[in-house]
Amino acid sequence: MSHKPYTGAAGGWAALASTAKHLVKSENVAKNLKTLLKTNQDHGFDCPGCAWGEKGNRATFRFCENGAKAVNWEASSRRVNAQFFAEHSVAWLAKQSDYFLEYQGRLAEPVVYNSQSGHYQAIAWDEAFQLIAKHLHRLENPNQAELYTSGRASNEAAFLYQLFGRRLGTNNFPDCSNMCHEASGYALSSSIGTGKGTVTIEDFEMADAIFLFGQNPGTNHPRMLETLAHATHRGAKVVAFNNLKERGLERFANPQKPAEMLSGGSSPTTSHYFTPKLGGDMAAVRGIVKVLLARHQQALLHGDSVFDLNFIKQHTQGLESYLIEVEQTSWQKIVEQSGLSQAQIESAADIYHQSDRVIIAWAMGITQHKHSVATIHELTNLQLLFGQIGKDGAGLCPVRGHSNVQGDRTMGINERPSSAFLESIEQVFGFTPPKKPGHNVVQALTAMLKGKSKVFIGLGGNLVAAAPDTALSTQALANCELTVSIATKLNRTHVTPGQQSLILPCLGRTDVDEQLAGPQRVTVEDSFSMVHASAGLIDESREHMRSEPAIIAGIANAAFGASPVDWLSLVEDYDRIRDLIEQTIPGFERFNQNLQQPGGFYLGNSARRRIWNTATNRAQISCHSLPENIISAEVRALSDNRIFVLQTLRSHDQYNTTIYGFADRYRGIYDEREVLFINPLDIAELGFKEGALVNIETLWADNIERKVKGFKLIAYDIPQGNVAAYFPEANPLVPLMSKGDLSDTPTSKSVAVVLTTSADSEIAIALS
Repeated sequence: MSHKPYTGAAGGWAALASTAKHLVKSENVAKNLKTLLKTNQDHGFDCPGCAWGEKGNRATFRFCENGAKAVNWEASSRRVNAQFFAEHSVAWLAKQSDYFLEYQGRLAEPVVYNSQSGHYQAIAWDEAFQLIAKHLHRLENPNQAELYTSGRASNEAAFLYQLFGRRLGTNNFPDCSNMCHEASGYALSSSIGTGKGTVTIEDFEMADAIFLFGQNPGTNHPRMLETLAHATHRGAKVVAFNNLKERGLERFANPQKPAEMLSGGSSPTTSHYFTPKLGGDMAAVRGIVKVLLARHQQALLHGDSVFDLNFIKQHTQGLESYLIEVEQTSWQKIVEQSGLSQAQIESAADIYHQSDRVIIAWAMGITQHKHSVATIHELTNLQLLFGQIGKDGAGLCPVRGHSNVQGDRTMGINERPSSAFLESIEQVFGFTPPKKPGHNVVQALTAMLKGKSKVFIGLGGNLVAAAPDTALSTQALANCELTVSIATKLNRTHVTPGQQSLILPCLGRTDVDEQLAGPQRVTVEDSFSMVHASAGLIDESREHMRSEPAIIAGIANAAFGASPVDWLSLVEDYDRIRDLIEQTIPGFERFNQNLQQPGGFYLGNSARRRIWNTATNRAQISCHSLPENIISAEVRALSDNRIFVLQTLRSHDQYNTTIYGFADRYRGIYDEREVLFINPLDIAELGFKEGALVNIETLWADNIERKVKGFKLIAYDIPQGNVAAYFPEANPLVPLMSKGDLSDTPTSKSVAVVLTTSADSEIAIALS
């Protein structure tokens, strides 16, 4: 049976059983068990699974079910080498599933694509580096190169990569953050002067209320569940706004609590749960502010206030125009767009009003809409009205996914670097870096499609599977003269070669990184601006894999020699890379020494100190009207059929584009992925049956057909008019040019689609 509703709590025995299954599946049971016990520990390695931080208390194990999957997946004993590629053509591999590709094991030696044979074949490391240098030197200008980065790259690798790119002469640094939290960075920078969250992990221990928007911790960052369960246990209110009902946001059985495990008990993770319509979070927050504004106006009549007027006067600007906008926003518009009743919004406002210390956290359910920046401004406005930034137990918390996506941005992986960063590069390294803004992901794909960008280098990641508009993204990579992938495992991007293509196998987080000076550590930055060291435990020194810093240094050395640094010398001892980071980036003073501290060190946050690095040196209260409609009138005019709003999401057996298996346990889905979650009333109104197969087609005004076929209808607790499907299977439906205002983030949480019956529908119902 493919759909069997899950009745248990998140975590618990089912999570332990899943962990054990993936441990056995890795074919490295004893070695990987030892490795798991070093996950997120001092003198261990940083889990590649997510960017959630660690409390300072001691714990026997600091990994969750999905972290265990990530570790076991990376530490596989299987190998993909030249013999494997001799047996399997790229054309054949391209027809296999994403799961099949990654399950083949670790990439074991560098290979180059032979377009005549259609196979990859072995190539020596130095030959690979020289091939890349040759293509870079024959570019008409450096901006014809696209340097993509995955958020799993270490600080050391990211710093060398951006230095290599700027020495080349480009700011083309499309990276995974462009597709997830770009709206967070833009919105926070423009309102409070820093693109990072203002809270630490300790703040969750002091908050009276935690408001969660558009996130599913149970699947995407499960270690957060323990934090939420502890908060509710001590009496904090945890209020979730999430489009689907997710088990992890309801209750959690903590595997580290023997009494809870033995008794079959669990702890609630939220006290209140609201399910707004897709794109309706901004309207819900506007409603909360509208309620509190009315109370504030009443309080003023009695010489009192609800808002923190002293904070507002001393630290902000823009209040007056924003409050006028709030007053002019009708309740009818708020209720219609949010999908919540006025009473529900008032109950959320009550909790906020009664709480002295409030944290607001959000994830990609907020950031992947056209109006995402405006929504995050709205969240920020609410916190600014009450002085909830710059005090313990309160603040703003974008919850990052990739384990070092925040650190990569700190290191300079940014297509729009600040003038201060570029000036520092020039001062330390003695060359003038480019100042022209580079390409983000959407711009890079567009340039490759037009033939304007000719070389693509991917430092980790799986761009073809992660990017929107799969057919166009595939064509973009195929158009390139050279594609280079630095990776641990085979993936969809590797079977989408350019005219020439290289796969360069790198070490992962779990691997011992042996250089001339001995075993090396790398560093990462979590969602709370904590920087700590990571050192692998599994010795792959006899393999042909190289570390990411060593690969980048090899490419740079082949292209530029020892300019502006002796690249090869730097990777002999990563302390040398960190010395350069210390000289270049504020906050990394005494970098190598500070790494000796248990748990690492805190980079600090200017907004937390109530220092606003904005043009006016004040926090900006931003003013936006609610969207006229989540789906524009232009798009709605394209069909007379009923239009649904689609979001793409992960399954529980998945981390980003990596698919570990076919069990989305908490949603009750087993053995398949081509499913569509939909409200049961919508199934009935369409005249369909649960289990029917449907075709899903996108509405977008460019005359390109975007359709996926044969997705099974699954009745689910989701607002009417909204549907959800897994990515990357549903990525072909997301138009490349449907992107967020000011952020260019693909709108993967608000795609207009229509549903039609598949020809195989009746057979599917009978079989299920």
